[in-house]
Amino acid sequence: MGQDDTNTERGFLRRLRGGLAKTRSQWAAGIGNLLLGKKAIDEDVLEELENSLLRADVGVSATAHIMEALAARVKRKQLNDTVALHDALRCELIEMLQPIAHPFVVDSTRRPFVVLVVGVNGAGKTTTIGKLAQRLKGEGNSVLLAAGDTFRAAAVEQLTSWGARNDIPVIAQQQGADSASVVFDAVRSGQARGVDVVLADTAGRLQAKTNLMEELAKIKRVIGKIDPTAPHSVLLVLDGGVGQNALSQVKEFDAAVGLTGLIVTKLDGTARAGVLFAIAQSIHLPVYFVGVGERADDLRPFVPQTFVEALLTRDSN
Repeated sequence: MGQDDTNTERGFLRRLRGGLAKTRSQWAAGIGNLLLGKKAIDEDVLEELENSLLRADVGVSATAHIMEALAARVKRKQLNDTVALHDALRCELIEMLQPIAHPFVVDSTRRPFVVLVVGVNGAGKTTTIGKLAQRLKGEGNSVLLAAGDTFRAAAVEQLTSWGARNDIPVIAQQQGADSASVVFDAVRSGQARGVDVVLADTAGRLQAKTNLMEELAKIKRVIGKIDPTAPHSVLLVLDGGVGQNALSQVKEFDAAVGLTGLIVTKLDGTARAGVLFAIAQSIHLPVYFVGVGERADDLRPFVPQTFVEALLTRDSN
């Protein structure tokens, strides 16, 4: 890794720590106190830690898993004081997140590699697509965007703006056009142009949830008529601030279109970043990226160790 890369990573770690400040402060009451000098581990310490995890939306199941693992270490006398407990917590959290951390890989044998991006309005879906397009282009891929969220007035303009900014073509129609038709045209255009990746935006919310899921299923069917293997990736963009509601969103979208991975956004505006541990405990889908800000490079691959370090490192006063 060169010096520029190192500086970039350090800069992102600083922004990640800043973005997770609300969650970190939420954890401080329980976890932060574990750093205030060595003291014996007793029931009060463990209860304080458990409550802190629950307040940060780690979830009941994931919290129970973490606490059982730590209690077993205490029972085996592997942990002598709260400093050792804190170190063990760090290891448990990283280990819990490892199974859902995978790099997002474009299959070069599928051309174009069609990515369907779904999510409710307000999750940052369209902005995330713009950031992802810029990242994929920077990695050497040719990219084409499909402005399939035709029901939200600003979505087509927003995606077109991202395309113009990064010299990426956008297939779009007028507001209210059939979303499946837009995506169909984009995939067909991607084939004709020989592009590497087609990123398709979709409607976030229609008049009713049932209509939304039917529309997404229609888009998937239409894409399959051009390429029976497509879409090759179906990504759900989740707002990290919705906490445990994220789990029900995953189940609903997965039932409709068959998700292949997740992107968790807006971790900078919430005290609920602990939801990633709930996702790791109950949902066996990879989290490819996390978003912690508005800048294009604030969408980064999900790295458990970096995430946990940013979450547990105390702020200096």
